[in-house]
Amino acid sequence: MAAEAVATAEIRAALNRLRHATGLPVAFGGLVEPGGSRVRISELSGTETAALRSLAVTSGTGLGGKAVALGRVCAVTDYSVSRRISHEYDAPVTAEGLRSVLAVPVVVRHRVRGVLYGALRTAQPLGDRVLGGAVAAAREVERALAVREAADAPGREARGLPGVVRAESGPGWEQVREAHAALRALAPRMADPGLRAELLAACDLLSAPGPGPDPVAGPLLAPRELDVLAWVATGATNAAVAERLGLGPETVKGYLRSAMRKLGAHTRGEAVTAARRAGVLP
Repeated sequence: MAAEAVATAEIRAALNRLRHATGLPVAFGGLVEPGGSRVRISELSGTETAALRSLAVTSGTGLGGKAVALGRVCAVTDYSVSRRISHEYDAPVTAEGLRSVLAVPVVVRHRVRGVLYGALRTAQPLGDRVLGGAVAAAREVERALAVREAADAPGREARGLPGVVRAESGPGWEQVREAHAALRALAPRMADPGLRAELLAACDLLSAPGPGPDPVAGPLLAPRELDVLAWVATGATNAAVAERLGLGPETVKGYLRSAMRKLGAHTRGEAVTAARRAGVLP
């Protein structure tokens, strides 16, 4: 099966997972065309018309184009009147009767490969559970495509291609880690789910690996488990983490134990190292 057909099949399966995980009645998506300037919507789930089929969304335009350009989750509560996006695609969106919409980019090796959309036919905020479920569906596609690409290039390392390993020590990286932890601590206090998703996407950029070997896929950590690990990575004690996050010390210990179990770690240091290898901590 051609690589594009495999990727399309992954998008199709992800839309079903997205609807199941979030409860959203409509999902659609597609791959970014060669050149990276447009995403072609090819897969529809729960739609009532064909208005969105084969729609070409240019990078930077509309909601999906914004997600492609920024490489992060974007969401609006009422698509047709939102001032946070441009409105080139109002006609097909209105024809399908969509109001609240989110768009999640599928990013593999620092390149946006596709977009998953989820939508409601009513104008209402999309909560954390919905955003989290949509992001998880996109992450599964990313892992599948990364594995496929790795299988298609088995001789990459054997050919002696030079790798660049980012420096992970020094005062500069300590500041990055503190900023990452502080931003994650701020996110739960943001009332707007769209802004909260954008802030967490910015956190993902801080933890994204630089050039060199791809991160090792790891277990999906809960947001609070990652919040705790982010502060642990800065050298904070459990008491300090509890104060920073507004949690009880025993609650912090519980999240840390859960994260360690998922990561197969026996110490705090091992957990931080495993999370960095998985690309979820800077």
